[in-house]
Amino acid sequence: MQVAPLPPNEGERLKALLEYKILDTPPEVQFDDLTFLAAHLCETPIALISLIDPNRQWFKSKFGVTVTETSRDIAFCSHAILESDLCVVKDATVDQRFSDNPLVTGDPHIRFYAGAPLRTPAGHNLGTLCVIDRSPRELSSDQREALRALSRQVVLQMELRRNVREREALLTQLREAGEKIKILHGMLPMCASCKKVRDDKGYWSEVERYIRDHSEAEFSHGFCPTCLKTLYPELYPRIAERNPDLVKLPEDENP
Repeated sequence: MQVAPLPPNEGERLKALLEYKILDTPPEVQFDDLTFLAAHLCETPIALISLIDPNRQWFKSKFGVTVTETSRDIAFCSHAILESDLCVVKDATVDQRFSDNPLVTGDPHIRFYAGAPLRTPAGHNLGTLCVIDRSPRELSSDQREALRALSRQVVLQMELRRNVREREALLTQLREAGEKIKILHGMLPMCASCKKVRDDKGYWSEVERYIRDHSEAEFSHGFCPTCLKTLYPELYPRIAERNPDLVKLPEDENP
């Protein structure tokens, strides 16, 4: 038995696999439908969606078997992820890579295998959609095309699943952020003399306190140009000369 070598981009491939957060998740009908179709279109008793992690092949969906995973070193799919197209084994008993493989010499007694890589948009083969038979055989050209098409649908379902998860996480973050934000709106009654404002309960308070209690704003204090000129007329010319932006009023700006 030959153990498949690691893909040249194994580190990036594993990182991409983990980003989908699909390993060890429960069965999902959208994936089970695809293995069902693969088995029937290719006329095989077994079809699997197999994902290859560092130590095993784990089955996201399975048709015709009950096991959920096997060791990576005996997985036919470990060889298939090295390919850019279908990996087809017509008779495993005469293929030196698999003739003494325990999956060939024992249950499920694999003879025929065809695996289409699950290739992500970034070019990583995460696993395969594969079909298996207990007798040597071949796929027709139509069956090969069907297996390729279904493998693309598996990847699309994985992409959709990730996008939904990311959208839900974003919505949760937005809801949490929204709960922390207090928004000022409407008309605020303000005293024409002391400039205090009246809140919705009828209490009057300093404008700084009102804004602080109804928003996330913080205050720093200084003097506006008008007050600076009135309170410190002797300093105003020097400040205006050195820092003209500090004494700019809206009416000073050109339209």
